[in-house]
Amino acid sequence: MAERILLVEDDRRVRRATALVLADEGYEVLEAEDGSSGLRLLAERRPDLAILDVMLPDIDGFEVCREIRKRNDLPIIFLTAKTDTIDIVVGLESGADDYLTKPFAPKELIARVRALLRRFRSEPRPMRIQIGDVEIDPEGGAVRKNGGQVSLTKTEFNLLRCLAERPNQVFSRETLLERVWGYDYLGDSRLVDVHVRRLRAKIETDPANPTVIVTVRGLGYKASSEP
Repeated sequence: MAERILLVEDDRRVRRATALVLADEGYEVLEAEDGSSGLRLLAERRPDLAILDVMLPDIDGFEVCREIRKRNDLPIIFLTAKTDTIDIVVGLESGADDYLTKPFAPKELIARVRALLRRFRSEPRPMRIQIGDVEIDPEGGAVRKNGGQVSLTKTEFNLLRCLAERPNQVFSRETLLERVWGYDYLGDSRLVDVHVRRLRAKIETDPANPTVIVTVRGLGYKASSEP
């Protein structure tokens, strides 16, 4: 069965061109011209991945992304004509896994889609990992802090697992892009920084002074095994 992609884009020409690119690669495309229609298709058709334009005529892509995150953790890519850092960060803070700025090359879009779907299909490893007061259950896809359940997106979970599987090993942003997002030269280090910040907000006792996911200045990040 073909994997199903929800495409929410108000510009009909861009939407049709993007849908054709995806369909040519064998994906089933669900098209929506506004956020409300996109959320309705999400509930009715259960897509495997969502591609969202930021500027929509009713509710913007950021809000659509937040609504999706309340319901499930399917991978989300933003399409935006804006290149301002603030807009990109807001999109990622809303829960998106990746973004592309318009105009984009069809091959780049397909590479991002394939990388995200491949990563989200991967089977977790059957072991438990303990970092400080955070317990990771890769087999069940669960994270607990002091016994309480922590809700993470799949990207946040994969980032935490990547770091925690090798405690005290420093990972550069480029390495994390390759291991967590599935690509390097196509990526952007802001993806890593924003997701680390989101992850810290959920698992750290004091996110401003993290003890689980630690920054190593000039090098990258590590999961600290120290209490």
